[in-house]
Amino acid sequence: MFIQTEQTPNPQTLKFLPGRDVTGEGAHEFRSAAEAQRSPLARALFAVDGVTRVFFGSDFLTATKAEDDGLDWKHLKAPILAAIMEYYTSGAPLFEAEGGEMGDDHDNTVYEGDAAMVVAEIKDLLNTRIRPAVAQDGGDILFNRFEPETGLVWLHMRGACSGCPSSAATLKSGVENMLKHYVPEVTGVEQAL
Repeated sequence: MFIQTEQTPNPQTLKFLPGRDVTGEGAHEFRSAAEAQRSPLARALFAVDGVTRVFFGSDFLTATKAEDDGLDWKHLKAPILAAIMEYYTSGAPLFEAEGGEMGDDHDNTVYEGDAAMVVAEIKDLLNTRIRPAVAQDGGDILFNRFEPETGLVWLHMRGACSGCPSSAATLKSGVENMLKHYVPEVTGVEQAL
């Protein structure tokens, strides 16, 4: 098995491409070792000293290291690659328990009328144009909520985008400009925490 690695715009995050499906569809983020307990692969990655966050994409995964741990990627890459390879050769499932998949971190607001149409347009743009581009850098952006009164869209950034020094610029210059262009009701974009 050959696993490729790619740098991401976030120097604390490295992207791993195992050459096969990770989730197949969807994405999952683990912000702590406690969240990783339902996934053998995520648990193994958090067992590597210095790994602080794990993200699974359709055909890639990312690992994020602590900023001030003194560990360099040249020391972390080998044990992470070993954990990924061991997982794929074990035949273990990605998630052990039913309902192990994470939600989209959005509110459960039911939008009606014009707001529902605006939210549908926002989600369509996110899914067809923005998320595929962001996935190339090892990240993901999910819809969180829309405030019809102000025109603000709140988005949740995951994977390499979470904590990335350039994520604010991506959000404002790229995502906000595109949403404002195609959806005139959008007045701004903010990051949901």
